[in-house]
Amino acid sequence: MAKECFVCHKGVVSGNSVAHSNKHNKRMWKPNLQKIKIVVDGTPRREYVCTRCLRSGKVERA
Repeated sequence: MAKECFVCHKGVVSGNSVAHSNKHNKRMWKPNLQKIKIVVDGTPRREYVCTRCLRSGKVERA
């Protein structure tokens, strides 16, 4: 399972890092995910949630 946000489904984005000489190398941008205990349908469970969702209050912590 790829790590992605449980709330907004934000995941890994891939692309190229481009050097000054225009040399391209594959790289990945990963979201800032935290594994926290949240309330889902009235029951607590541990899920990966991005810090943007945590900060904006889209999840209820258990």
